[in-house]
Amino acid sequence: MASDNIKRVKSSEIELKDRLVEVRRVTKVTKGGRAFGFSAVVVVGNENGVVGHGLGKAKEATSAIEKAIDDAKKNLIKVPIIKGTVPHEQEGRFGGAHVFLKPAAHGTGVIAGGAMRSVLESVGVTDVLAKSKGSSNPANVVKATIVALTQLRDAATIARQRGVSLDVVFNG
Repeated sequence: MASDNIKRVKSSEIELKDRLVEVRRVTKVTKGGRAFGFSAVVVVGNENGVVGHGLGKAKEATSAIEKAIDDAKKNLIKVPIIKGTVPHEQEGRFGGAHVFLKPAAHGTGVIAGGAMRSVLESVGVTDVLAKSKGSSNPANVVKATIVALTQLRDAATIARQRGVSLDVVFNG
């Protein structure tokens, strides 16, 4: 059902801001010794409902970050945001990471940690209560948050999918 809801966006149409979530030094042990490299996780968004994430790997950190930004711009999605918060409670899972998003009143702020905060701020959410459970691996937390955001639906989308008016969605 969530796959029906995903709206892809082209990066050329909008101004995107990128946020570096994590740079990790990785080691490959070979018979000649250790080969070092870097992997980077980046989140990009326009702070108005569009967000994407990317992973880049390279021998140098700057190259890994550039690759991650390019990857993130290829994975952009549109997310419904209502009055600066999410439309309803939502859970997302990816690997060992579980995230929970809950709408919050205006003025609450983004109550979320680390990798989840980067995604929520990039998408433009200003008020939300969020909890990360399970794995704290930033790459998986970012992906779990994106999964939760893709499953969000606003009232107009629900009405359209059910083939009823907005009044019926709210009042039964």
